[in-house]
Amino acid sequence: MKEQKAWSFNGFLGLLLILIFMALATFLLVKEIVIPGILLLIIGVALASGITVAQPNQAIIVTFFGSYVGTIRASGLWLVMPFSIRKSVSLRVRNFNSVKLKVNDIEGNPIEIAAVVVFRVVDSAKAMFDVDKYEQFVEIQSETALRHVANKYPYDVFEGEGYSLRSNSEEIALELSRELQERLSVAGVEVMEARLTHLAYSTEIASAMLQRQQAAAIISARSKIVEGAVGMVQLAIAQIEQDGIVVLDEERKAAMINNLMVAIVSDRSASPVINTGSLY
Repeated sequence: MKEQKAWSFNGFLGLLLILIFMALATFLLVKEIVIPGILLLIIGVALASGITVAQPNQAIIVTFFGSYVGTIRASGLWLVMPFSIRKSVSLRVRNFNSVKLKVNDIEGNPIEIAAVVVFRVVDSAKAMFDVDKYEQFVEIQSETALRHVANKYPYDVFEGEGYSLRSNSEEIALELSRELQERLSVAGVEVMEARLTHLAYSTEIASAMLQRQQAAAIISARSKIVEGAVGMVQLAIAQIEQDGIVVLDEERKAAMINNLMVAIVSDRSASPVINTGSLY
């Protein structure tokens, strides 16, 4: 099916024609001119059956004895094919909020995920005739696409590089939109945006994954601290040797490096020990 424009005539002029036919039919019947009067009356009733109203951002689908005649998109009062059946389809932008789905990511970790899909109907004929209840079709296909995308990526990347559901929200949203568009094109629906609204580990593994994240953060922080400590020790020894404050041999230099590294890298404040020398 493909949307096409239906024949339509200005509804106000159509009402005027209906009134003229009705008036002529009444006049002829009063004058006992029966057959022409009845014909004009039938024509007036037939035209009256074709009067329809189209609201803004609403498509009127016209069918005549089971055949698709066309679609009216312009709002207003219209006269269409008599004795036809008209059904309306909303062209407004709509949101669909999925429920929280429990799925497994690519690593097999159970996660909770949900998304919002912004869509609108762009082909009323496909939406009405190619699928059964396109609103439900959008809901089911949205949840199916969300499950498929969630199964392709990990929740988070702890080692190495690559996309993850948590860190690459924009890329995930674009891929979800593309996959949804492929699935919903058959229903004449345009996906304007699809974005994750909820993402979390499932309750049974949430505490373990939190500990893993904390451990990764501590390791990363320690790496930065050690890197900075090495630079500080190098600068301190170089400054001492340059100013000639103390002449350090290799043994004292090693001891000083050890003390500075312990003081800087330790997560507790250093407790200095003062050597005052021997009393005897």
